[in-house]
Amino acid sequence: MPNHHPLVCLFQDCNRESLALVGGKVSSLGELINAGVRVPPGFAVTTQGFRQFFREGGLDREVYSRLKGLTEPETQAIETACDEIRQMVEAAPISIELEDLIAEQYRRLSMHCNVPAVPVAVRSSATAEDLPGASFAGQQDTYLWVRGVDTLLTDVRRCFASLFTARAVAYRLRMGFAHEDVDLCVGVQKMANSATAGVMFTLNPANGDRSSIVINSNFGFGESVVSGEVTPDEFLVNKISLEVVRRAIPKKEIFYAVDRESHSSRRYDVPLERQSVQSILDEDIAELVRMGKAIERHYGRPMDIEWAVDGDMPTGGNVFILQARPETVWSSRQAAEKPAAKSAIEHILATVMTGKKVS
Repeated sequence: MPNHHPLVCLFQDCNRESLALVGGKVSSLGELINAGVRVPPGFAVTTQGFRQFFREGGLDREVYSRLKGLTEPETQAIETACDEIRQMVEAAPISIELEDLIAEQYRRLSMHCNVPAVPVAVRSSATAEDLPGASFAGQQDTYLWVRGVDTLLTDVRRCFASLFTARAVAYRLRMGFAHEDVDLCVGVQKMANSATAGVMFTLNPANGDRSSIVINSNFGFGESVVSGEVTPDEFLVNKISLEVVRRAIPKKEIFYAVDRESHSSRRYDVPLERQSVQSILDEDIAELVRMGKAIERHYGRPMDIEWAVDGDMPTGGNVFILQARPETVWSSRQAAEKPAAKSAIEHILATVMTGKKVS
């Protein structure tokens, strides 16, 4: 990367060494792209862009002084402070320089995808996120099916502000992270038009067995799975034979998909005749397992992976990885502390601390 401190950069210009510049989520996406994994393209508003936004808006002084002296048990005080801070951040202007850079990269991404005002997911990526010893994932906001520069700029600001949710602030206090030491990057990624999506663990979260992979899926976007709003389909797959050892197909009553009129993510009811139908094809399960094994091999540790099957793409090239992070809940257990077996959906909720993604 020619400029080591850019305000905006492409995903493919990042790797696992880029944590300080683009945070855990985007550095992982760049690492995956450079490892040959199929990932939707995108760009990042870096931590340098975040710092410039804070500095030029005079926010650094006001925000961090407002947080000074707060302690984790002070729930109401944290809530009040965070509400004030988020309003302040969302109202602050983005510099002309940064606006122009974001608009230009969005134009290039739209041209690359051959879609005018290409729909994107706007994802927060914190520098303390996805670390092996802490689970910051899911604490900042994500906005789905965002179209147009003006809406994108608004959601970038909202992502910046989400570094100061009451839950994120309380967690940093509990984990001993200084607020000033955690920066935020915003990833802007082409939105996969998910026919099916979900999560995959490259171990069995019920017992830590690394010879198995567990896949959870539902129709539409993956937010219904990650947020716990639906009990997803669950597949236990043998890593060696790729055989589905166990499958559970519960009744799935809701899913998220794009509203073509408002161009936004919307919750829908699953038609009655599809509620107990398997939401993912077996050949896509096999492809996911192959990709999961490759990602785990690349990182050398069990991984927690979000994926989607793009309904607009032909079979064989339609399974995409949206993000991958080290699995933390089981990996942080000591051998002597093995918990009672839990389902993968309980594991997901423990990982994201029951946080819902915002759409």
